[in-house]
Amino acid sequence: MPERINIDAPLWDQSTFVGRFKHFLWVTDPRTCVVSEDTLDNAKILVEQYRNRSEPPGTSLEQVIYAKKLYESAFHPDSGEKQNVFGRMSFQVPGGMAITGAMLQFYRTAPAVVFWQWVNQSFNALVNYTNRNAKSPTSTTQLLVAYVTATSSAMGTALGCKYYWTKRASPFVQRYVPFAAVAAANCVNIPLMRQNEILGGIDCTDEKGKIIGQSKLAAAKGITQVIVSRITMCAPGMLILPVIMERLEKYPLMQRITPLHGPIQVMMVGCFLSFMVPTACGLFPQRCSLKTSTLAWLEPKTYENMKKATGDKLPERIYFNKGL
Repeated sequence: MPERINIDAPLWDQSTFVGRFKHFLWVTDPRTCVVSEDTLDNAKILVEQYRNRSEPPGTSLEQVIYAKKLYESAFHPDSGEKQNVFGRMSFQVPGGMAITGAMLQFYRTAPAVVFWQWVNQSFNALVNYTNRNAKSPTSTTQLLVAYVTATSSAMGTALGCKYYWTKRASPFVQRYVPFAAVAAANCVNIPLMRQNEILGGIDCTDEKGKIIGQSKLAAAKGITQVIVSRITMCAPGMLILPVIMERLEKYPLMQRITPLHGPIQVMMVGCFLSFMVPTACGLFPQRCSLKTSTLAWLEPKTYENMKKATGDKLPERIYFNKGL
């Protein structure tokens, strides 16, 4: 057997943006969404065998790496359960391109705005639930409140912008109604979906991975970074594409194929998302850190508890998983 790899660690250096981009480009590959259930189950078995050094004789390193890719794209990192295919991060490109393309195309009437914002937030709710932190479970009531609130905020923002901009702005500016609604909804949806982390704190470790306490400040930092990532993920497609379509629709050819404007926008959004999904996921390290001096200033009680847990040998920084 060739040189062994750490089956539980990324293949690329996660301290650099390039390394994180490569990792998420690899693990969010949309092609993994069409892999059969049996193949996914066999990949999980091989990963577990390799972890225990009991893989079948003759197993190649390439087979192990591919199994690792399938496992990380389809199974929850905390619980090990197989995720719903529509909620996986690897489904962000096909799912996001269809919904975002529709939002950009059908923005002219209030019913269309309401419907597509509802579809988008339903999709986001599924993604957030699928990628939830298994160590901070969220009740059905909390999920329902988060879903209703995010959907309401998205539709309210979209309709408010539409009616305000209809009177004061050009048709071109009105194309940005969907982005304003999506950005507002993300600022509501994600904190509500992860409210248990904010209320109770998340596990924090030292450099060696030993848990030394829970911090609400760490949860707030991680959630803030996830919000920025999610908005960044959709921003280029929703901000640049209206400019492109505004120019294209002036050409005689585009005016003759009006029914194809929707599919064209969907494909163009897909091109943006193919690069923006790994880019947005890689903006911040998955293993986020926080200075203990900041903790002492903003969360003194937690700081004191961690000092006691480490015997007054609290490290300069603490580490935690920010989530996706």
